[in-house]
Amino acid sequence: MLLRRVAAADRRILAGFDQDPTRAPHVQTDGYRHWAAHRANHPDSPDDFQLAIETRRDQVLVGSMCTSQADEPGVFSYGVGIGPMHRRHGYADDAIITLLAVMFGRRKFRKCQVGIYQENVASLALHNKLGFREEGRSSEPDSLSDGMLHLVIMGLTAEAFTTKHLPRSN
Repeated sequence: MLLRRVAAADRRILAGFDQDPTRAPHVQTDGYRHWAAHRANHPDSPDDFQLAIETRRDQVLVGSMCTSQADEPGVFSYGVGIGPMHRRHGYADDAIITLLAVMFGRRKFRKCQVGIYQENVASLALHNKLGFREEGRSSEPDSLSDGMLHLVIMGLTAEAFTTKHLPRSN
């Protein structure tokens, strides 16, 4: 798996990933659509990235991710989405670990915080496996179903990530 900047040629493919008819209208890639990684009015922050996720062997675009700084200094967030035909191959797992290593290591962030819809059981399980812990929940109106959307807020510190994912040098 490789992470690279989103190119103009990627936009059609990424937008197509959002057309997955098998998903509920409001459950789109953990509350983040692929458009978030290639939207036109993206901030110019040096720590906000729009990244394409592609296979290493044949450079097939399989998804996207974007980062953003939170209001609190030293904290960032991300959204990740994998195209329907590419799910369950470990691409999200690899992309997230790679991104966290860069953001905590080179960029010196101290914490990552993400919001995941509670209906997205696969994403909740993935983030739990990666070491994220639930920090709270919030609800927001769902204009598509006249109900409520429930967001699970999960966080991971740089220290916890390093302990779990990076080898120790002796």
